[in-house]
Amino acid sequence: MPEPHSPPAIHLLPDLLISQIAAGEVVDRPASVLKEMLENALDAGSTAIQIQLEEGGIKLIRVSDDGQGIARDDLALALTRHATSKIASLDDLERVATLGFRGEALASVAAVARLTLTSRHAGADHAWRISAEPGAQVEPAALAAGTVVEMRDLYYNTPARRKFLKSEATELAQCAEAVKRIALAHPAVAFALAHNGRVGLHLPRSDARGRASAILGDDFLEQSRAIDTGAGLIRIQGHCALPTHSRARSDAQYCYVNGRYVRDKLLSHALREAYQDMLHGSRYPAYCVFLEIDPASVDVNVHPAKTEVRFRDGRAVHQFVFHAAQRALSGSLAASLSGAPADAAGGAPAARPAPAFVAPGANFASWAPRQDSLRVNAPSAAAYLAFSQAAHAPAAVPQGDAPLGYALGQLQGVYILAENAQGLVIVDMHAAHERILYEKLKNALDSRAVAMQALLIPAVFAATALDLAAAEENAEALRELGFDLAPIGPTQLAVRGVPALLQAADPASLILSLLAELREHGITQLIAERRNELLATMACHGAVRARRLLSLPEMNALLRQMEETERADQCNHGRPTWTQLSMGELDKLFLRGQ
Repeated sequence: MPEPHSPPAIHLLPDLLISQIAAGEVVDRPASVLKEMLENALDAGSTAIQIQLEEGGIKLIRVSDDGQGIARDDLALALTRHATSKIASLDDLERVATLGFRGEALASVAAVARLTLTSRHAGADHAWRISAEPGAQVEPAALAAGTVVEMRDLYYNTPARRKFLKSEATELAQCAEAVKRIALAHPAVAFALAHNGRVGLHLPRSDARGRASAILGDDFLEQSRAIDTGAGLIRIQGHCALPTHSRARSDAQYCYVNGRYVRDKLLSHALREAYQDMLHGSRYPAYCVFLEIDPASVDVNVHPAKTEVRFRDGRAVHQFVFHAAQRALSGSLAASLSGAPADAAGGAPAARPAPAFVAPGANFASWAPRQDSLRVNAPSAAAYLAFSQAAHAPAAVPQGDAPLGYALGQLQGVYILAENAQGLVIVDMHAAHERILYEKLKNALDSRAVAMQALLIPAVFAATALDLAAAEENAEALRELGFDLAPIGPTQLAVRGVPALLQAADPASLILSLLAELREHGITQLIAERRNELLATMACHGAVRARRLLSLPEMNALLRQMEETERADQCNHGRPTWTQLSMGELDKLFLRGQ
């Protein structure tokens, strides 16, 4: 019989191999090296950090800071694994407040690259330098203050891993993104990034808004809502962009916990849920939010790269972030445009009841073309005089503040043109009315008060056997939604009542769309998981259609409703409902003053 194989002997791994294995957890590309270096510089109290890269950071990463420096006797120890000045006990670990603390970064980098550390401790006569080569000694060096960490030739001793690096341009982009992520959380620190001798990023010291503008752009701030809410030992600040600034990818989502950039599923889900009434489909919201929480309530030691965290009470954190972001995004237009103070919970002000419509019968459920509706595309002296007088006549214009101004007329039956203190307001009337109806339907359904409007003459239309079956099986649920349906033959359905808010909609097309969704998803899923999509479909059918001519009182009534409706900046699909052209922008278009 063959001799049984002896089991392999257990042995200790060489120190170098241990360090290289550990490096694989921390160092996966130049950007991860740069991140660790920047965190150490910030923990040292730096106010200005300079970064030099060559070949996307593969050949060289040099980070220079003006922090407090490292003492001569600690330089060699700083390159040793599990050596740190930031924690000394389990209690320190559970309440860690620094960005770096594991004591592995420099040792891990030194295991896969050539590393040199130069530093001058505050009060020292001169600087000292040490390389990570075996047997290297500390030697005098020239440096005014702070620390310089220089990494050369990443993966020079592990060529197999070097093959997995991307192109120089890709690695440079990743490094630049790492700098931006850290710089967003530290606006009081200046950053400068140069690549192959050319400066590519310069961020002077600033405040939080100025730094966000420099990195994310003015468009992000202009198309976002500020968030600043606190409760006990937890607080969230920052900006949530409106759906008009949404992206096809999740590359504009910056989330921080105690100043540390994280990719946390719990926080991402909470923020995504806050957009559920505003952003549908595959678009990703953009945001930059900073969560401050008691360090003892969050574990930042669950991932070697420290990009993941674990909360002691995840559900409470989720609900806090969700409600804070939702309130910030849900404010009425009147509140957001007037700069009204936030409510007691720190979110957007609660919407006031909408004013009554200004003209008898001018309600959105029963709009009809009028002979006195005036349009901008029919200019004449008489027409201009007529709509100018009507737009400013006391009887036709509601009193009080009007952030969206007062209507001047319609453009091609699609847009409402209005004048406010800033200049010209342009409103997509279908999109705006769709949002108004959607919010009203939501409120009515939540309060189980969906009023039904009986039709004087039932609407009869052809229906398939599947439509008839869906209508009969879900008759009670449809009635709760405000619909009264009845089959009147093997191939026909009659609509005898519709929700009062949607009485202007075409009953046949509305019911057919509703029945199609019922067949696909079932009433349970439709009412629970897909409720918002269902109501959005209903609102779209009920909203005023393009080419409908409106009177000036009807236009003004729509503007007033917009001002008092939550999330009125966007329709139910995330598209904008209005835009503003200031007098300065109009003057520029016509070269006035030039």
